[in-house]
Amino acid sequence: MTEIASPFISQPRILVLGVMSGRPGTPPFRIVEIDGEVVGEARGIIDVLEIAAAYGITVHDLDDPSVVCWVGGDKFSWVPRR
Repeated sequence: MTEIASPFISQPRILVLGVMSGRPGTPPFRIVEIDGEVVGEARGIIDVLEIAAAYGITVHDLDDPSVVCWVGGDKFSWVPRR
C-alpha cells in the first residue's frame, strides 16, 4: 500500500495577514506574503490582485483557499478590529 495516512493539504501561495492600523491619518492595511516572503501592503482587494500579478500569479477566485489565505478576516475585512 502506497497511500499516506493523512490527506494532502496544499499551502496557498498568497497569504493576506490581518488588518493593521496605519500611522495617524493613513488608512489601515494588510500585509501580503507570497511564497512565505513579505512582498507588500494592501489597502483593498485590488491591491492584493495587483501584487499577485506583479509576481506572476493570476487569481481567478479570491475565495479559493488553495490560492489565497485570508488571516484575521475575509476579503471584505479592511477595518481594524477593536
